[in-house]
Amino acid sequence: MTLDDAVEAMTEAAFRTGDFSVAQRLLADAQAAATDPAAEAAVLHQQGWLMHWRALESIVDGQVRESDPDAEEALFQRALDLRRALDDRAGVAASLFGVGLVRQVLRHDSAGAIGLFREALPLAEEHGDLLTCSELHRHIGFYHLVDRKMYDEALRHLRISLDLREKHGDARWVPSGTLAVGQALLMAGRRAEAAGVLRVALDQTRAAGLRPQRVAQAEDWLSRAESAG
Repeated sequence: MTLDDAVEAMTEAAFRTGDFSVAQRLLADAQAAATDPAAEAAVLHQQGWLMHWRALESIVDGQVRESDPDAEEALFQRALDLRRALDDRAGVAASLFGVGLVRQVLRHDSAGAIGLFREALPLAEEHGDLLTCSELHRHIGFYHLVDRKMYDEALRHLRISLDLREKHGDARWVPSGTLAVGQALLMAGRRAEAAGVLRVALDQTRAAGLRPQRVAQAEDWLSRAESAG
């Protein structure tokens, strides 16, 4: 088993099963097998992601109820420090995003997060993978949507994020990208467009076999769009 197996188990848990025990065990194995700074950084980064996914499990009424931002940020920061020392630019982009994610989502410090996202984006676009680029555009989009109310700019980033998810080719990641575009359209007052996009998001969520709470979230946003007047 490899670190890639741990990442796959974590992704499956986040989107379909809710059972992170296999991912936790595989990450522990990967940590024990890490014998160089690059491998150590990769494991630390994924341990940060495991903490983040578990924090998202505690969301009630849009609020994270159980999290440890200090511990999660420390994992991403240690990974970032190692990757900077190695001049691993793809890894630096990913771990900058991780630190920014903690600040935006768990600390509600979008002002502190956006600089990290903007530093990471050109590195990710030149050296990183499609999913890291997608996540950066997604969270920059949320910054413009929620904090700045700049709907056109938010939609630009969220549509790029969705396009990158589609190119990445994993059906588990696509519905959240479509949903985000629909949410932004609705918040921008473009109800009819939003409803059309949100119907697609709901269909994608069901087709990908995602968890009931993800289906319910898509249904809720579609209901809002259809009932808005």
